[in-house]
Amino acid sequence: MTTLLIAEHDHETLKDSTNKALTAASQLGGDVHVLVAGGGQGTKAAAEAAAKLAGVTKVVVAESPAYEHDLAEPLAALIVALAPNYDAFVAPATSRFKNVMPRVAALLDVMQVSEIIKVVAPDTYERPIYAGNAIQT
Repeated sequence: MTTLLIAEHDHETLKDSTNKALTAASQLGGDVHVLVAGGGQGTKAAAEAAAKLAGVTKVVVAESPAYEHDLAEPLAALIVALAPNYDAFVAPATSRFKNVMPRVAALLDVMQVSEIIKVVAPDTYERPIYAGNAIQT
């Protein structure tokens, strides 16, 4: 199983939410590749930081003016284009990816499993429901 982790960054440095999402991606088993998509010179610095993270086997860099302003549509199209190479996608639970990942799921015609708090097995997760008052497996 190969997982693609989509990095959260500010076009220069990785955000801590990427490290937290990497923990979940690693629990799925198999290789973890990190996608760093952005515009400008800082994207390379973020990619270099991603390559140093423990457990990352490959970094995929997508540098283009299309990714410079963090718009959901071009990033979702990129992830869908990469989809045949991956078994799972993991992204931090940030406002950026709460906009991107539903689009990816719709384009791929798959269900999105969001806000997971625990990986029980590669195909079993726990996540809060009912405003956090219950845990769904």
